[in-house]
Amino acid sequence: MPVRLGSKLPREQEARIEIIPLIDIMFFLLVAFMLASLKIIQMSSHKVELPPSSTAASETPRDLLVVAVDANGAFFAGDKPLAPHELEALVVKARAANPKLRVLVRADAESRHRQVSGLLDLLRRAGIDQAALATEPVTP
Repeated sequence: MPVRLGSKLPREQEARIEIIPLIDIMFFLLVAFMLASLKIIQMSSHKVELPPSSTAASETPRDLLVVAVDANGAFFAGDKPLAPHELEALVVKARAANPKLRVLVRADAESRHRQVSGLLDLLRRAGIDQAALATEPVTP
């Protein structure tokens, strides 16, 4: 006796793939990767204690280079310590690769004004005309 393989459902009710749950999963993955990428950018810079600011705003980093000045006056690009001339060469090279490059300066709250203004002067010499100082929002 031959065995018949086939659907036990009637022809009108064949199985189908639902697309709505797949779209929900894709949106969830998209949001998860976006949030993870924002945290990665903050973790890739040298850890400094930022000064508080009541008007601090969060910015999505695109075309952004993060440089830091610690309390001792050392310069960092990402988490890598650099001498001033090395940092200037790195910024010039990054600026040549991306003309829309902006710089986020993460200066430690205990760093001296002279060190921060020296870094801003270095950035200006390297051709950066858009630099922002990072601060922490004040919580009431």
